Amino acid sequence: MARKDPNIVITGTPGVGKTIHCELLAQNTDLKHLSINKVVRERECHDGWDEELKSWIIDEDKLLDALEDQVKQGGYIIDWHACDLFPQSWIDLVIVLRTDSTHLYDRLKARNYAKAKLEENIDAEIMEVLLSEAREAYAAEIVIELQSNEMEDMETNVERIETWLKNWKREHATLSI
Repeated sequence: MARKDPNIVITGTPGVGKTIHCELLAQNTDLKHLSINKVVRERECHDGWDEELKSWIIDEDKLLDALEDQVKQGGYIIDWHACDLFPQSWIDLVIVLRTDSTHLYDRLKARNYAKAKLEENIDAEIMEVLLSEAREAYAAEIVIELQSNEMEDMETNVERIETWLKNWKREHATLSI
């Protein structure tokens, strides 16, 4: 069955602005914001808490099982710091948000990230880990890298994604006739 609405993943290192982008897109479109962190907590898709990194140890199989029926219907903006575990058939667009390491450091420091977690995330951003994972997991034409340093970047990004969404809907409406 063809989806009426696409699924978009917005990913990137913690602190790049994923949640703000997702919330704005959900307000401006008919897509629903799906916070994977919230799903992990509420549906207990984890194997406990990592004290050093101050984060849940994700059970990916349990997470995918919890999301499958919901996400296959379409219409979601998936908000998470990784994307490569979601099957290609679920995803129509992957947005990888990137932030200059100086901005990212300041944002993570303001969140009181532990030193190990802060360093791990800064290193991941510098080494383009999440961008590389997205490019390895999905077709090149659906992976888009966008900068998220300033508020103006976010506004431009949201407008660009909204334009993509309108085009997707127009193309898929034609295909379903």
